[in-house]
Amino acid sequence: MRDSLYRDSQVLQLHGSNAEQLTIRAKALVFVDPVSQEIHKYLEHVAPSDAPVLIIGETGTGKELVARHIHELSGRKGPFVAVNCGAISEQLAESELFGHELGAFTGATMRREGWFESANGGTLFLDEIGDLPLTLQVKLLRVLQEREVVRLGSRKSIPVDIRLVAATNVDLTDAVSAGLFRLDLLYRLNIAQLRLPPLRERPKDILPLAVHFLGLYSQRLKRSRPEISEAARHALERYSWPGNIREVENVIHFALLVARENEVRPEHLKLNGVSGAVAQNAGASRLTPVEQITAALQTLLDEPGDNLFNELEKLIVDEAFRRSRYNQVRAASALGISRNVLRTLLKKHGYLGDKSDELPEGKEPPSWNLAAAP
Repeated sequence: MRDSLYRDSQVLQLHGSNAEQLTIRAKALVFVDPVSQEIHKYLEHVAPSDAPVLIIGETGTGKELVARHIHELSGRKGPFVAVNCGAISEQLAESELFGHELGAFTGATMRREGWFESANGGTLFLDEIGDLPLTLQVKLLRVLQEREVVRLGSRKSIPVDIRLVAATNVDLTDAVSAGLFRLDLLYRLNIAQLRLPPLRERPKDILPLAVHFLGLYSQRLKRSRPEISEAARHALERYSWPGNIREVENVIHFALLVARENEVRPEHLKLNGVSGAVAQNAGASRLTPVEQITAALQTLLDEPGDNLFNELEKLIVDEAFRRSRYNQVRAASALGISRNVLRTLLKKHGYLGDKSDELPEGKEPPSWNLAAAP
């Protein structure tokens, strides 16, 4: 399996025992999960061309990191320029993108190049492109078609050589239907499309990301890097991560602030704004019964008792017998075992004496509690 872990100022691609380094400004982009590895292969095919790329994904999935990687793989010598379309005021958006001349509008005290000129020879990344005003969408379409810009207040066109990568967390098809996005621009952008799955769909990336941020923030806080306990690892893997990579970073940062010992435990994980234990309980309702039992068993095995198997066996027999109203046939059927096997277990755990096959009518056996079991 090929693991690719992107760190500050470098990306490490592992091919068996060989390592290849590549300069990159991304914080943490991990290609460990099979789904992520398929994405990486796709990027290797798409990146060398000049075709626009449209990245679709939830907030925090690493769309800008992928855009930077596309730029690095493209071989373009110019800069990577990132622009958040949602953060540009509508009044200044045209000037920001295409530039302006001296005196083009009130406050234009000097000539200024726009983002397209700044990215000349490189890659322009337009994040949240669905927030771009319709008036600018028309001009953007013309720039992509003609490969030239005209500064605000000028009549002279300026050739630009840019690779455009756009990103959105909304369905642009729906935006077109709502009259908020131009269909012709969508066709122009959507030549190479990449859906970046949320972190819950690539779970094997979670722990490598956590380990990366653990090292990053340990260095910033000037402390030794703690280990992640097995229980904390299970909590990280079971959590759904609605905030994706950005949430992993925040959770690990917080854990380092509150973990006084050299180990990160579940109580240090602020998952979904609450402690790890509470978040696990809240998320349990989304799991199947078998998954819930598996999760509980993993926790028990982290700190096994002296007689764990016997305690669990006793709990299973107890619950099945009680639920069947102390009827051996129904209890055996529910557990998928024969009545003789069930009777052996009932005797083992104190329900039946050696000379008794059934409990007296209406009499309940003593109450058992797993927590109180010896």
